[in-house]
Amino acid sequence: MGEESRLAAVVALAQGMAAAHSSREAWRAAAGGARRALGGSFAALSVWERELGRLRVLVNVGELAEGEEEFPEDESYPVHQFAEITEFLHERWAGGGEPDAWVETAQGPEEGRAGYCHQRVAALRRRGRGCCVVAPIVLHGRAWGELYVARPVGEPVFGPADADFATVLAAVVAAGIAQTERLEEARRLAFTDSLTGLANRRAVDARLDEAVELHRRDGAVVSLVVCDVNGLKRVNDTLGHSVGDRLLERFGTVLSLCGAMLPGALAARLGGDEFCLLAVGPSADEVVKAADEVCRRAVELDIGDGVACGVASTQDPIGPVRSARRLFRLADAAQYRAKAERAAHPVVAGREGPDDPVVRLAGEPSREADGERRRFRGRHAPG
Repeated sequence: MGEESRLAAVVALAQGMAAAHSSREAWRAAAGGARRALGGSFAALSVWERELGRLRVLVNVGELAEGEEEFPEDESYPVHQFAEITEFLHERWAGGGEPDAWVETAQGPEEGRAGYCHQRVAALRRRGRGCCVVAPIVLHGRAWGELYVARPVGEPVFGPADADFATVLAAVVAAGIAQTERLEEARRLAFTDSLTGLANRRAVDARLDEAVELHRRDGAVVSLVVCDVNGLKRVNDTLGHSVGDRLLERFGTVLSLCGAMLPGALAARLGGDEFCLLAVGPSADEVVKAADEVCRRAVELDIGDGVACGVASTQDPIGPVRSARRLFRLADAAQYRAKAERAAHPVVAGREGPDDPVVRLAGEPSREADGERRRFRGRHAPG
C-alpha cells in the first residue's frame, strides 16, 4: 500500500469513528477500518481490564471463525497467558520504550527471536489464520487494550512496515475512543441529575415519548409514578440546605432501589422535591406495589416527612393515552391528591370508578386544575 493509500485509510478510520453514535459503533468502526487499512481478513478490538486481570474482546469483524461473535458477551483471556501484556506494556514501555506493534505467525517465532505469546500462535493455527499484527492502544497515558488484525493462511505475512502502520492506526483508534468517551460523558451529564445521580427531566421526557408511542403502536403497558418529598422546605429552613440535599440524595437511593423491582424502570428527579419512576412492560399492579414500597421506605428515613406518590398506568381505566403529557398530568394529579390527603400509600388514577376525581382533575384546563389542587390542599392542610 502506497503512502497516499495509507493516508486515505487513516482518514477513513478517523472519520468512521467520529461518525459513531455509541461505543459499540466506535469499536466496530475502529476494528473494521484497521482491517481494511492493513488488508486483513479479520480484526478485533480488546480492552485490558486490570481489576479482573484479563483482556476482554469488545468486537470481532471480518471473517469470523467458529465460536467468534461480532459483539461477544464474554470472550476474554487471562492476562497471565499473554506475556507481552506485562513485558511490552509494563517493562519496555515503562522503561522508556514505545508501545509499538508486533507480528505473530502461525509458524511461531523466528529463530533467535523470543516468542511473545504461544497462545496467540496456537489460536492462529486453530482458526486457520496465518499471521496477525498486534498493536497496543494507549489512552490517557496508560495501556488501554489492543488492536488485532489477522490474515488467513496463504496470504502474505505482515512485515515490519505493517507493524509500523498498525502502531499509527492504534494511535488513531485511541484518539477516537477518547472522543467517544467524552461525547458519552457529555450525554450522560445532559440526562443526569447532578445531586442524586438519577435521570433528569430531559431523560424522562425523551423516554416517556418513546414509551407512549410504543403503547399506541403495540399496546405496551406504560406506567408513571410521580413522587413529592414531604417536608423538604421545613428541613431546609430549620436544618439547612445541606441536610435538605442529603434528604433528596437518600430518597433518590430509595427510589432507585424500589425501581429495581420493575425491570428496565427509569428512576428520575424531575426537579426540586419531585421524582418519578417510569416503567414500560410491568403490570399496573406491579408498579403500584413498587410505589407502595417507596412510600414505606420514605417514612423510615430519619429526616423529612415521607413522600406523596401518584400513579397513572395505561392498564387502568384512565381513558385513551395518546400523548406523554396526558399520562404525566394523570400521575401528577394523583400525586397532588396523595399529598393533600397525607396518604400513606400511592393514589392511583382511575381506580375510584367512572367519576374518579383524579381523572377529572387531570382533564381540566390548567388554571382550573390548579384551583382544584389548592382546594385539595386547603381542605387537608395541617392546622
